[in-house]
Amino acid sequence: MIIKANTGTRPALRRTRTGTTPRPLRHRLGPAAVEEIPLHAGDGVRLGLTRVDSGERDRPAVLLLHGHTASADMFLLPETRNLVDVLLDDGYEPWLLDWRGSCRLPYNETGGKYTYDDVALYDIPAAVAHIRARIGADRPLFVVAHCIGSLTLSLSMTAGLVPGLAGVVSQGVFLTPKLAGRTSLRMTLAGELLKSRIDHIPVDFRKVGLWSKYTPLFALASRKADCPDPTCQILHNSAWGTGASLFAHENLTDATHDRLAELLGPAPLWILPHLRRIELARSVVRWDDTDHRYRALPPNALDAADHIDTPLLLLSGSENGLWLDSQKLCEQVLAHRQPQLDVTYREIPGYGHLDTFIGRGAALDVFGHILDFLGSRR
Repeated sequence: MIIKANTGTRPALRRTRTGTTPRPLRHRLGPAAVEEIPLHAGDGVRLGLTRVDSGERDRPAVLLLHGHTASADMFLLPETRNLVDVLLDDGYEPWLLDWRGSCRLPYNETGGKYTYDDVALYDIPAAVAHIRARIGADRPLFVVAHCIGSLTLSLSMTAGLVPGLAGVVSQGVFLTPKLAGRTSLRMTLAGELLKSRIDHIPVDFRKVGLWSKYTPLFALASRKADCPDPTCQILHNSAWGTGASLFAHENLTDATHDRLAELLGPAPLWILPHLRRIELARSVVRWDDTDHRYRALPPNALDAADHIDTPLLLLSGSENGLWLDSQKLCEQVLAHRQPQLDVTYREIPGYGHLDTFIGRGAALDVFGHILDFLGSRR
């Protein structure tokens, strides 16, 4: 049921959707192998946590963190050999968190506003605590994180909220976010010019229609686009209007390409001030400096990087059109400022950003680096 919010004389910007359970995952695993766990964050927000049972006990656990507007579906693509497949075959137990920015969650477009402080303080520590309670102290726990999932994890780690991880694989961005100049400029303009009219930028043109307030955004994204699909245009050619690119188009299968509107959801404009502050600082910084609850987080994660107590593998596609060479920069900065840390950087030739996980050849070109890292530290 959809209920239009009563906002007086102004048209509603947001719609309230009922329900509490996440949208079902799409996968080819047997039903008995997938355990959906109703997890609540430390502030009471309903999250999604999924455990994939291999049928064997005492396997090392691997927590997978998606990017903002994506979901755990990105690790379970049934149309290709995915990361969960590879982890199961190599002797690991995958756990998948749908944190509050997941498009699988029923409140994705309509729930309360939040910042990345909330993800770092409440969501990720809650998932890690639950997994550790289930697997016990003797089994290692790794984390593989993508994009904003990785960025917020860096804030959790430097706050000391998830100590003792066996290893962390970060894809795309970690402690030193770096965007192209035009992306940063468009992000600022979009936040200021559109905030009074819309609060999300959609990706599924079929849902908004031709004659809508979103049409100019799709029209802008279509300029010089090679693909005729409007959803692909606003993601590959524009990254929700920022002018960046989320993947190398040729790396996707037709089936994955046709599912883009399912794999990625609308981007909230109200998160842009925090993202803008992070980008300007070239570091992951805390948003809220007045609420005492967030004092557990460091004001600047890079300045607190000495609290990191786990090996790091920093991954990035050579053609990352969103975060550019943020990961290479991170490796260089940490080598200079925190030389005692165990940090490795790997660049994947011919890959962009999201396609490092959903690309047709990711199992061959990317996942081997992840398995080598995990295997050397299990």
